[in-house]
Amino acid sequence: MVGMTRIPGCSNFRRALFLLALATPSGAQQPTAARPSFDVTETTIATVHTAMRAGKLTCRQLVTAYLRRIDAYDKQGPAINALIVVNPAALAVADSLDRRFAAGGTTGPLHCIPVIVKDNFETTDLPTTAGSLSLQGMMPRQDAFMVRRIRDAGAIVLAKSNLAEFAFTPYETVSSILPGYTKNPYALDRVTAGSSGGSAAAVAANFGEAGLGTDTGNSIRGPSAHQALVGIRSTMGLTSRAGIAPLNLASDIGGPMARTVADAVALFQVIAGEDAADTVTARSRGHRAADYATYLDKSALKGARIGVLHQAYDRATTDSQVVRVFNSALEDMRRQGATIIDPVAVEGLDAHLRTAGGCNQFKWDINDWLVRQGDRAPVHTLAEIIASRRFHPTIQQRLESAQADSLPPAKNPGCASRDVFRAWLRTSVTALMDSLTLDALVYPTWSNPPRLIGDLNTPHGDNSQLFSPSTGFPAITVPMGYTRGVLPAGLQFLGRVWAEPRLIGLAYSYEDATHHPRPPPMTPALQ
Repeated sequence: MVGMTRIPGCSNFRRALFLLALATPSGAQQPTAARPSFDVTETTIATVHTAMRAGKLTCRQLVTAYLRRIDAYDKQGPAINALIVVNPAALAVADSLDRRFAAGGTTGPLHCIPVIVKDNFETTDLPTTAGSLSLQGMMPRQDAFMVRRIRDAGAIVLAKSNLAEFAFTPYETVSSILPGYTKNPYALDRVTAGSSGGSAAAVAANFGEAGLGTDTGNSIRGPSAHQALVGIRSTMGLTSRAGIAPLNLASDIGGPMARTVADAVALFQVIAGEDAADTVTARSRGHRAADYATYLDKSALKGARIGVLHQAYDRATTDSQVVRVFNSALEDMRRQGATIIDPVAVEGLDAHLRTAGGCNQFKWDINDWLVRQGDRAPVHTLAEIIASRRFHPTIQQRLESAQADSLPPAKNPGCASRDVFRAWLRTSVTALMDSLTLDALVYPTWSNPPRLIGDLNTPHGDNSQLFSPSTGFPAITVPMGYTRGVLPAGLQFLGRVWAEPRLIGLAYSYEDATHHPRPPPMTPALQ
């Protein structure tokens, strides 16, 4: 199967060219690896499409440029180690899109946009492993809903990215399917966060135009903040999880990761919407905006009321440089006409947190997903995964703990008390925002800078686990500056249910006023 092909001694880039050459009929024009003049570092979907319409860029040239960067930087040079497999058919798909463009223009809103897809999304042409050797070589029968949507919109799945195995940890990106840690391209000794760290590192290093990640408690917003990206976690029910290996379906959400708000919104516009295969999306009926791009408003902060939610980030171990950068972000928003209400608080939060029970539903969710894979999956239950011993040793305790849970979520008192707490928190956050007529709540996405790789002792500073996942309300992280001169920090906007349009406007307005992102120093433009 093409997604599993390996050619000894060949890089991913050379392998893609070699496989395409094998598929080219005798006498047909052979592909070339000519270097395009178009520089893909820090580009946007709009600049790519403008160049194509002007005749300055072809899809083949764009994909070739990204393959060159992957070849130079992913396993060589700085060895970011973000990608599990590169699509060997990428150039063939690019040629097909070039032919269609010549005949009738762009094929969709994501025409020829190379997207990096986290390896817990099902893809029919590339293996889907959730980062685990226990699933090595598994080829699903169909694409995940979001993957199908972006392909239909003209995108190319350029590569599958590394992740924290089974998406377990928000703190680092390491798995058994790919040896070694994924590195932060802003500082190679620092973590990418987890679990979508491979997608984040790849997009930040300009291995693709944008990415897809998943977020159960942190895993879109956390890695995006650590790599100076924009990440969107939607309202629960606005996006489908069908075809994504689950971690906890009570909180799992898939979504975009990109270098700009506009690019993240371009992907979000394509992937948001109802899906019969994920019944939770029935809630979105009547709530999906017709065009989320219309909310990219540079003046959205003018007159906005923003509450500073200290409960999300203010603790004894919060880093002083993160606080300094965050305070600067608040001042930037004030200069754009926002009213900052500081502090605001959810009354009774600590007492109610003590009543929330634990609910580990991984066994039940992953078993259901594995059963649906049928004979294509090497294993069919969590018990078989554990028996295989084909997983990273750091996750053994989590696997065994999940397997020991004998009560399904519907009968688990811990899950019931969790759901009671979540209902209370939804009501309380909404009441807080209504009482102060707030447009959003804000806080640093992390209270601390990216840790050193291998360090699980110093404070992590993850601020994303509670408010958005427990309420099901949307949140967006956007770059807000740097600590230690080079380590990215993120600003998180949290809104009411279905408030994506307002959050998009606020994030875009802040981004336009500040222009914080800069390319990572470890993966410069190729000569």
